[in-house]
Amino acid sequence: EVQLVEAGGGLVQAGGSLRLSCTASGFTFDDYAMSWFRQAPGKERSLVSCIATTDPRTYYADSVKGRFTISSDSAKNTMYLQMNSLNFEDTAVYYCAAAYGWCHMDARGYDYWGQGTQVTVSS
Repeated sequence: EVQLVEAGGGLVQAGGSLRLSCTASGFTFDDYAMSWFRQAPGKERSLVSCIATTDPRTYYADSVKGRFTISSDSAKNTMYLQMNSLNFEDTAVYYCAAAYGWCHMDARGYDYWGQGTQVTVSS
């Protein structure tokens, strides 16, 4: 059974930091690009960041460049998102997703999804 389990969300003040994690099971972690998406109320789900063993580059949405850092630990089948300098616009449900091979901008390109974790930034 494939599972993606997110953790680390919560309530934080503006300017603060959070670290999200996504632990995968049921598939070969290194064969998949791992991404973080987020969805705020009334908005579409959008790609925040992506990392893939098939590509040394990592992707970041313009809105998070310089503040968020994605990483992964193949030994633990876990991906992380370090989020610094959080602001109100970062408030959303954050989803972990896996796509076979490489990163996709479109959510429809992903094979597996986690249940999401809420991040709320208070102003």
